[in-house]
Amino acid sequence: MPILTLYGKPGCHLCDEARAAVESATAGREVALEQVDITRDPALYRRYGERIPVLELDGETLFELFVDPGVLERRLDRVAS
Repeated sequence: MPILTLYGKPGCHLCDEARAAVESATAGREVALEQVDITRDPALYRRYGERIPVLELDGETLFELFVDPGVLERRLDRVAS
């Protein structure tokens, strides 16, 4: 099962938009979504700070600052094949 990891923080409108895009793209798919609040870990905050939201698929960064649901769907189709 593919694992999507969404790095963000509370109160981030871009993170909220990215989460909605991920939920749209993954509807009906077997995908695990891990949401990581970077404010809980100083190392993650330093790493991702101004780049959030960041979405990774199985550890590979796919998007920074926004998520394109169409592109994500196509990428998930390739992983599922």
